[in-house]
Amino acid sequence: MTQASAAPVAIITGAARRIGATIAEFLHRRGLSVVIHYRGSADAAQALVERLNGQRAGSAIAVQADLADPSAPETLLKAAIDQFGRIDVLINNASAFYPTPVGEATQAHWDDLFASNVRAPFFLSQACAPHLARRGGAIVNLVDIHALVPMQRHSVYGMAKSGLVMQTRALAKELAPDIRVNAVAPGAILWPENEDSPEAAEAILDRVPLGHQGRPEDIAGAVTFFALDAPYVTGQILAVDGGRMLNM
Repeated sequence: MTQASAAPVAIITGAARRIGATIAEFLHRRGLSVVIHYRGSADAAQALVERLNGQRAGSAIAVQADLADPSAPETLLKAAIDQFGRIDVLINNASAFYPTPVGEATQAHWDDLFASNVRAPFFLSQACAPHLARRGGAIVNLVDIHALVPMQRHSVYGMAKSGLVMQTRALAKELAPDIRVNAVAPGAILWPENEDSPEAAEAILDRVPLGHQGRPEDIAGAVTFFALDAPYVTGQILAVDGGRMLNM
């Protein structure tokens, strides 16, 4: 049987690149060992693991899984326990995002967006809950300001993220007092990789009171706060959006 790691352990889904990778770096900097989940970004995941292990040997592993696969939660759980013997923090960051205009949306779109944004976080949280409870652990979900205010042409995505908001609150109530569950709702942080419209970006930033785009570090800081520095906070949704929701 694996001996439990002396360091706390975090699982971060979708952590090979972008915001997920920054969250992993922030938690690692705070002394946690990290399980870097990825679906297809194997090279990026391995590069991140090598960099983190170069800073602290044996403190990071990469695990491949398609979160649409019902076996994914068990795959991630087993990898974490086999390697580190414990789980203290779960970050449900992975997400599918693309437009589904009414009249063009398909049941496959629905299944895909709900699988990554609602189903996978729930069943991964359920699988990890006994281990998190032993450690007084925390779950942090990445939702979206468009879970609260709809986005044109993205109705299915918005409904899925709204489901994750309710999941956050429901699990916060059900898993208390042993596990805290909170969520971070990013605003304009990183533009989607398949969208390149300076006009659309400018229109969004014109509605941000703080006047500029956010950074992945802004989200990672909020996630780290919920995970490690908020022992009396649960069931909360924190918008990190530069005030954009004031103008939506």
